[in-house]
Amino acid sequence: MSETLRAVDATQCPLCGERNRCAVELARESGEPQAECWCMQADFSRAPLARLPESARGLACICARCAAGQTREKNPLS
Repeated sequence: MSETLRAVDATQCPLCGERNRCAVELARESGEPQAECWCMQADFSRAPLARLPESARGLACICARCAAGQTREKNPLS
């Protein structure tokens, strides 16, 4: 398994490291059904998706802040 795959936490935004509040992951973790995820209605047109390495794409949801193009540097402690 590559280092990138091991480093991805599906509950954290891969761009900034904050919790992504993904309802799909919350349902998976808790076993409890969740309401529709915030991302189903989100506009991702300003999200800097090109910053994600190809090997990290599709492994974790980005957060609402990053989806809106308001990214911060990734937390080095995450």
